[in-house]
Amino acid sequence: MERISTFIKHTLIILSLLFMQSCSAQSTLIADEKETVSVENLQYYLYFPKEYEEVKNEKFPLLLFLHGGGEAGGTLEDLKTNGPPKLLAEGKEFPFLILAPQNPYKKKWWNTRAVMQLLDTIIEANRVDIDRIYLTGLSRGGGAAWELAVQYPDKFAALAVVCGMTPVPYAAWINKNMPIWVFHGTEDQSIPISESEEMVAKLKAMGYDVTFTRYDGVGHNAWVRAYNTEELYEWFMNQKRTKE
Repeated sequence: MERISTFIKHTLIILSLLFMQSCSAQSTLIADEKETVSVENLQYYLYFPKEYEEVKNEKFPLLLFLHGGGEAGGTLEDLKTNGPPKLLAEGKEFPFLILAPQNPYKKKWWNTRAVMQLLDTIIEANRVDIDRIYLTGLSRGGGAAWELAVQYPDKFAALAVVCGMTPVPYAAWINKNMPIWVFHGTEDQSIPISESEEMVAKLKAMGYDVTFTRYDGVGHNAWVRAYNTEELYEWFMNQKRTKE
């Protein structure tokens, strides 16, 4: 009887353990799909040269300008602080359209997909030469300009970046036929010049057409000198998109 009782006791214990295991939570891997929609509200300035209305049958180049963090999240008027919008506010005229959107978030990166959607909308609604679309940006906008060049290699005819963070590991994704001009101050404490130096070195080693302008003794505001360089705009106008 004692043996039978012990056997029954052990059997009950084993059955209890098996029951507990069967009731315990199990890890699960499922496969599913969900369509997501991201909506961005982008304010922007759009500049038309005087020739745009004078020559009705002609298509014009367009320069896409991306501002830095200091102009993000405020009013559209803040864009006139730096870069081409500042020069426009001062009365300078350009031979191409200029699209200058505003990043609506003070502490967020540019939504580059939204920027491209805006750019395509502007191109469709206006007389834009799709083979002469130029790209430039400063600081945070410079980083976004590099990103656009990486993700949309066949879109732009030329790229000019001022003190922007660089996507060095993805340098080879950039269109090798697109000329690039990089500007940076040697005393930049926000985005060190080593960012641009490393990127330029890698691009040149791969045979890219890159011009690098270093401003000795200049800090993060290298854009002041860069965008006051008249040769920059002449250089843009000499470029035309060539696909890889």
